Amino acid sequence: MSTPPDVVVTGYGATTPLGGDAVSTWDALLAGKSGVGLTQGEWVGKYDLPVKISAQLAVEPTEILARVQARRMDRCEQVAVVAAREAWAHAGSPEVESERLAVVIGTGIGGAVTLLAQDDLLENDGLRKVSPLTVPMLMPNGPAAMVSLEIGARGGVHAPASACASGAEALAWAWRLLRAGEVDVVVAGGAEACITGITVAGFVQARTLSRRNDEPERASRPFDVGRDGFVLGEGSGIMVLERADFAAARGATVHGKLAGIGLTSDAYHITGPDPEGAGQTRAMAAAVRSAGLEPSDIGHVNCHATSTVVGDVGESVAVRKALGEHPVLTAPKSALGHLVGAAGAVEGLIAMLSVRDGVIPATLNLEDLDPGVSLDVVAGEPRKVELSAAMNNSFGFGGHNASLVFTRP
Repeated sequence: MSTPPDVVVTGYGATTPLGGDAVSTWDALLAGKSGVGLTQGEWVGKYDLPVKISAQLAVEPTEILARVQARRMDRCEQVAVVAAREAWAHAGSPEVESERLAVVIGTGIGGAVTLLAQDDLLENDGLRKVSPLTVPMLMPNGPAAMVSLEIGARGGVHAPASACASGAEALAWAWRLLRAGEVDVVVAGGAEACITGITVAGFVQARTLSRRNDEPERASRPFDVGRDGFVLGEGSGIMVLERADFAAARGATVHGKLAGIGLTSDAYHITGPDPEGAGQTRAMAAAVRSAGLEPSDIGHVNCHATSTVVGDVGESVAVRKALGEHPVLTAPKSALGHLVGAAGAVEGLIAMLSVRDGVIPATLNLEDLDPGVSLDVVAGEPRKVELSAAMNNSFGFGGHNASLVFTRP
């Protein structure tokens, strides 16, 4: 049996609350900037919601996409196309047979903005006002489908819907497709853009959102004693992943290697993680094992850490169980907010860049480390460190656990 090929990253793109592309996002993260602010939108004054902050896009997709094209897509589809275009161009627009090119883009919520808007039109103005594009715009596979149309991918289009683990799970499924030899190139990642009344209200009722309306930039506080919930965000992160032999044959620049993946499930509670962290621990161990590494090789963990009271400490306990006490941690949601289905893809990109550039971004607003964490968390300033391997964790409602290991090219 032949050895499965390595999976390498040859291009990447993003649009986030910190920047309209991957480079500006990375630079802003290292500069300690925050993408959190008071929520803007026509719907904001319509509801008396106790949470008035979020992490909205730094650059509107309509500034990049043609007006007619943008009107035919839900916002989550728009951000996916914006990030995918950047990633595809960054990879050098690979010449690959369409049947050997696949797309895997996950989303946690999908086109709910379209669903709500079109339902309002139906109720207020009747059937004739409802768009014939309603279903293509609201379906969860819309972002993946739109990207496949952009690049002509005929090797499969997949759309993992695993809540906050969707983006990371998409990268994991791309890894599996490439390792199995089914395709040569996969455009993969996550997309989410659903900051609206019902999602905010739902998370408010679940008591998961921060209510620091008077100081938005200080609201997301992973690992800090004073944390009181996450900040809802939006955006997309996309990578172009290739079989290493295919990338080498075309002379592609390689930015990193997706070396291993771990996917598990808790089967414990629809929203709460297993208090023992068993599923998270197994996901991390599986990612290390599939990468052919030892726990001691993982020098850095880019944590899921959303800034919730229970989740942050639970993850740190799982890290200790799976990897030991040596990894250095960080939590990008302190600056980005929680991008839900896009979180794992954007943060996976950040983990890869940390390995490539030898620098770990600081966790914002970490002033008083929770004693239950008892691990080294980067705060204050980015930390320069030589890394051979880093891990990204993403955990989602429904008990989804996804861990990815990135190594140097």
